[in-house]
This record gives sequence, structure tokens and C-alpha cells, in this order.
Amino acid sequence: MIQTIHPVLLCGGSGTRLWPLSRKSHPKQFARLTGEESLFQASARRLGGDGFAAPVIVTGGDFRFIVLEQLAAIETAPAAVLIEPAARNTAPAILAAALDIEARDPGALMLVAPSDHVLPDAARFRAAVQAAAPTAAEGRIVTFGIRPDRAETGYGWMELDGPVTDWAPLPRPLIRFVEKPGTAAAEAMLADGRYLWNAGIFLFTTTTLIAAFEAHAPDILAGVRAALQGARQDLAFTRLDAAAWEPLPDISIDYAVMETARNLSVVPYGGAWSDLGGWEAVWREGRPDATGVVCHGGATAIGCTDSLLRAEAGTMQLVGIGLTNIVAIAMPDAVLVADRSRAQDVKLAVAQLRARGIAQAETFPQDFRPWGWFESLATGPRFQVKRIVVKPGGALSLQSHFHRAEHWIVVEGTARITIGDEVRLVSENQSVYIPLGTQHRLENPGKLPMVLIEVQTGSYLGEDDIIRYEDVYARGQGAKG
Repeated sequence: MIQTIHPVLLCGGSGTRLWPLSRKSHPKQFARLTGEESLFQASARRLGGDGFAAPVIVTGGDFRFIVLEQLAAIETAPAAVLIEPAARNTAPAILAAALDIEARDPGALMLVAPSDHVLPDAARFRAAVQAAAPTAAEGRIVTFGIRPDRAETGYGWMELDGPVTDWAPLPRPLIRFVEKPGTAAAEAMLADGRYLWNAGIFLFTTTTLIAAFEAHAPDILAGVRAALQGARQDLAFTRLDAAAWEPLPDISIDYAVMETARNLSVVPYGGAWSDLGGWEAVWREGRPDATGVVCHGGATAIGCTDSLLRAEAGTMQLVGIGLTNIVAIAMPDAVLVADRSRAQDVKLAVAQLRARGIAQAETFPQDFRPWGWFESLATGPRFQVKRIVVKPGGALSLQSHFHRAEHWIVVEGTARITIGDEVRLVSENQSVYIPLGTQHRLENPGKLPMVLIEVQTGSYLGEDDIIRYEDVYARGQGAKG
């Protein structure tokens, strides 16, 4: 009998190496980098279908509604969405998922994968997973090794017991993990034939993983168990207990368990794969033309070679002339221009911007909320103009502000607006005024997105100037709740 596999998608991380498209408030897994779907959606599709259970998602509180919205868009319902009170790397996150699955299906097979990788041949990858399932069911920890095609220094490597020749998905003994190597070591491993890239994808039973933590990291096991025992339900989410979770170490599954475990096997995977860990990888996945150029959106290359040009807004035009080995990424609020060989150093730029208090270091132009999204169009000392898009059935909280009044002009659709005790419908080209301190709410009762322009005026215009009285999304107080 074929055992059902429970996918676990790790959905944290800030993806700063793909700034300015990926930022702390909206990291790369939710972006459409290589197609019409986000990396997260593509990952959920890849780990679905026959033989796979509904996925378990492990993510942060700020992303919980984006996760549900993007899953709903591909008609996928999660088995659970576990909310980490704080980022603690992959070891606690994977263990929390294992304990959650174990409680529902003892001894189940679980497949752990990052949600921001690219594996174009989904059928081939699923076949490799199914081929590894009997070995995992026997109590082995199975990891998947990627066929290397260059002397990559940005990945960890794995040593096998001998060269890989036919790339059949047959489990092999793992000799050792190799940390990210220098150039000479990477070139030697590439030529040797016994080394594969470590993709950070694992298959094992819940009992196997829990036993590994009992043997190698019992303190983490105790802490994660306490976090699950103290967890509370919040709408469709499971919030892990913060008091038990926050003292846990920030440690990867490799350091916590894999490097000391002795029951590891590797399945060689010869298909295409990328972790999209930087703009160099995005250029490579973009399939450069005969001149080595990749253009995206409103980008035009004239006399350029070996370059990546991306314009990330509908009306934006980016033109490169005579560029060689350049990455140019244009967003409405930030532009990156870098030599391709220095693309990994974008994280240094993000650190400098953050140190100077520049909002673009971490904040995306569009601020996504469970009811839709908004973006700032213009700001001044005592005013701000926003575009607000509310999805069908979406409703902002009943709220008030201490420091600002608001003018709303509906430009698409119809809004149901509450101001004090009055509730009314406001259609296109109509407007309303919300005085400072007045309770108000905005809803979209229609079947199409509703768009309005908001003009704020006042002494303070920060997102934390908000008091919520009622909220269908149970967000509590704070800028996002």
C-alpha cells in the first residue's frame, strides 16, 4: 500500500538578496519571479495531487493572510498553518510541523521543502519523492541531492559513497555534509562526481524525526512540544505559544540533527533546480537570449550583453544601453543597479538602508492586508494620498484615529461605508469625509475589487495610529494586528 505523504512548506525568511523585489514585509516566496504564480503557489502545486495530503504551512504572523489568499487562488486548502511567534530557523519549524502531523497521523511520512525554490519538472520531482518513500518508511532520513552544473560556492554540498552516473532516483548512503566551499574546493567537488548540492529538502516519518531530536537535540524537542501544547487557535491558524517558543535556539535542521545523525540517505535528483538565492540565479532561470540578456516587464535592452533588466511596475519603462554584466531592477520606490558578479552583495545595501532608517529597506510599496492591499501615492508634512483596493467581501476593521482625518473617493466599484452611526453605499465618483476621531469602517459588498483614493490630513500619519473596535480577521491592535 502506498503511504500518503504530508508536505510541509517552510514559508518564513526575508529574501533580502533579491531586494528591492523581495523585502521583509513581502519576501520572495510570495512574488511572481518566474511565471504567473508565486514561488509559494508553485511549491504548493508541486507537492499536491495523488499520494500527497493537504500541506502544512509554517510561517510568521505577518504572512498568515497572504498564505491563505495565495493558496485559495490555486484552490488548495492547508491541513494546518502554524504561526511562529519569532523566526527560529528550520529546526524548530520542521519539528513543530512533525509534532502537528504526528498528532493527526502517527508515523506519517512528511516531506519538508522550502517554499521559494524552482523545480520546473514537477512530475519528475514527485516521482523522485515516491521512489524515496520506502526508504524513509524504513526509518531513514532521506535528503535530495541536486546535480551540480557549476562550481557553486553559495550552496552546501553532500558527499556520496561513489560517483553518480545514471541519475535514477535511488537512495544512496550519505557520507558527509560539506559547508559552503571556497572556489577551489567547489571546482574539485564538481570534477570528482561524488558530490551533490544540498537542496534542503527532506523526507522522513514523523517518528524518525522526533527520535532524531530526542537523541541529538532534546532541549529543542521539549521547547517545541511546550509551544504546541500551549498553542491557541486564531481563525484558521495555530499560534504556537510565544513563552515556550522564543527561548528556542536559532538553529538549522542541518546543525541540530542532520550532521550528527547516522541514518541518512540521499536521492540524486538530475532535474533542473534553483533556490533563486540572488539576482544571478534569477538571470540564469530567465533563460538568457543569444546575447545573454534577460528582460522582464517594461524593460528594453539596446546593445547589452549578459545582463538582467526588470521593470516591476505596469507603467514603468527601464532602458539599458550598452550594458555588460549588469543587474538592473526598477521598482516604483527603489532601483538596484549592480555588477552581476556583485549581486550577492545586495544584502549589504539593505543593511545600510536599514541603518539609515530608510523605509524601502524592509517595506514593500504595496502593503498587503487580509482585506486587500494599499499603496502610498504621495506624501507631505501633513498629508498622504493612498490607493486602497478591497477584494470582494473584504472589510476593514471598525476603527478610529487620534491624529488624522480622511477623505475617501471611490473610483471603481461600490463601497459600504460606516461613519459613526450611519451606514451607506458609496459608488464610483462619490466621496465621503471621516472626521478625526470618528469610528468608521470600509467594506466591499460587491463581486469585483473596489478601489478608492484616500487623502489623509493630520499631524501624524503612521499606520500605528489606529484603534480597532471590531475586526472580522481578529487581528487585535497594532499597525497590522
